[in-house]
Amino acid sequence: MPPLTQLALALAAGVLLDRLLGEPRRFHPLVGFGALASRLERRLNRPRHGIARGALAWSLAVLPAVWLAGWLRTLGAGTAVAVDVALLYFALGGRALIDHARAVALPLRNGDLTEARRRVGWIVSRDTAALTPTQVAAAGTESVLENGNDAIFGTLFWFLVAGGPGALLFRLANTLDAMWGYRTERYHHFGRLAARADDVLGWLPARLTALSYALLGDTRNALQCWRHQAPRWKSPNAGPVMAAGAGALRVQLGGEAPYHGTMTQRPTLGRGGAPDADSLADAITLVGRTLTLWVSLCLLAGAMAWGLGHA
Repeated sequence: MPPLTQLALALAAGVLLDRLLGEPRRFHPLVGFGALASRLERRLNRPRHGIARGALAWSLAVLPAVWLAGWLRTLGAGTAVAVDVALLYFALGGRALIDHARAVALPLRNGDLTEARRRVGWIVSRDTAALTPTQVAAAGTESVLENGNDAIFGTLFWFLVAGGPGALLFRLANTLDAMWGYRTERYHHFGRLAARADDVLGWLPARLTALSYALLGDTRNALQCWRHQAPRWKSPNAGPVMAAGAGALRVQLGGEAPYHGTMTQRPTLGRGGAPDADSLADAITLVGRTLTLWVSLCLLAGAMAWGLGHA
């Protein structure tokens, strides 16, 4: 079987497992990785040589696991496929993202603002206790669009580049960025490599995700928002993804949001109406359609490789 065909089938199998099973309810590998990362941070994070210590901690957390995954793939074709499918399943977070987003959209549509605030607090870092319905919808929509790249499409991109080890590398780096990549006194130096590594690994997949969102929504609006609004966003990868996604949905995101007791003014993303429960549902649909597009293109490429190999 051609390598591309094998990789495409493994990708489809991993996506299907994520769709059917969702995240493991017990003993999730990423939870264990997070505990390991926390222990490393407590031991190594010191003001002196903070950048070097952060680089050491990142390397100790990520590289041995990726090396082990790569070594396992050398044990035989059957083992390589099993490793790839298992790692992609554990690295993907598509089903969990959609389930969490729907758990926000349903009470929001039914007028249960308290429950909607509680649920959106599970997927965003901003303060949610006093959010208005529009702010809840905005927070949920932004999370779906951004995490569509982080939890799904960035993982799939690196899987296509380097199989299971590639997917593992991206998800571990993304997890460490979420844990350490803050410009606070504690993490400003220690987390610098974690933030930069995530930016580098996510640069190309973020732009492919943004392009996919644009193609599957209001393309002209999405591309204009990407061009003019993304450069003003603080994250070089989240900006294109969220600006294009908001433009594709014809909704306006960004703006004012409460973080750590302070109202923060952020640039505007998208162009259109105010977000509501329907906007959040539309974001879920857009991510699902994008996933269908990516998997279909991968299977088509695999089928073409198979055909060429048997011509």
